[in-house]
Amino acid sequence: MSGHSKWATTKHKKAIIDARRAKSFAKLTKAIEVAARNGGADVSGNPALYDAIQKAKKTSVPNDNIDRAVKRGAGLEDGAATYETIMYEGYGPAGVAIMIECLTDNRNRAASEVRVAVTRNGGNMADPGSVSYLFNRKGVVVVPKSSGATEDSLMEATLEAGAEEIKDLGETFEIISEASDLVAVRTALQSANIDYDSADSSFLPSMSIPVTDPETAKKLFDLIDAIEDSDEVQNVYGNFDVSDEVMEKAASL
Repeated sequence: MSGHSKWATTKHKKAIIDARRAKSFAKLTKAIEVAARNGGADVSGNPALYDAIQKAKKTSVPNDNIDRAVKRGAGLEDGAATYETIMYEGYGPAGVAIMIECLTDNRNRAASEVRVAVTRNGGNMADPGSVSYLFNRKGVVVVPKSSGATEDSLMEATLEAGAEEIKDLGETFEIISEASDLVAVRTALQSANIDYDSADSSFLPSMSIPVTDPETAKKLFDLIDAIEDSDEVQNVYGNFDVSDEVMEKAASL
């Protein structure tokens, strides 16, 4: 089990109801805007836009927000910004490698906010390339167990579409594929009438570092929270593995 995946899944669920909901909405609509700008407003011909909209809807982003983001991105409404994706690399407690994905219209502001968040919360910035080799770009589809799907039914539905592995994360399953097979896997689930929570292109670690001390785990999670608190940051990826027991103890500290 990937500790980071389970942590991210728990945080995604929590984001629907916690005080950072507005910030979560803003990041999701920014992703919609960029997808619409890159591939147009036609959802049927723009898989990235389709997935961004589905993820926003699953997180209860209002339809008006979604529609306006699509129009801004496609140039049908004023107010669009020119965003670029920037990756930063660093290290957290216990030598955990961290990849920070920003979507920003101001490179200097993004660099400053990321550096401050990392260095003030027990992390260190790293040179480009010193961490990225530890991660692979993969397609990740999250399916809730409430959909009624089983590991066997998911494998049966998605194997021919390119699914490589299915992970049991407790309340959800995570289907891993090559990034280029993401749309095919997601489409295969739809054809099988299996509901899913999200379909994203993500960075997954090729090897993970076990974090067994709850205090260290808490410092790591606090660092990730601080980085994600920046409006410039879209995603944070780490190569850590934390057990359920350690995660629970860290949450109570």
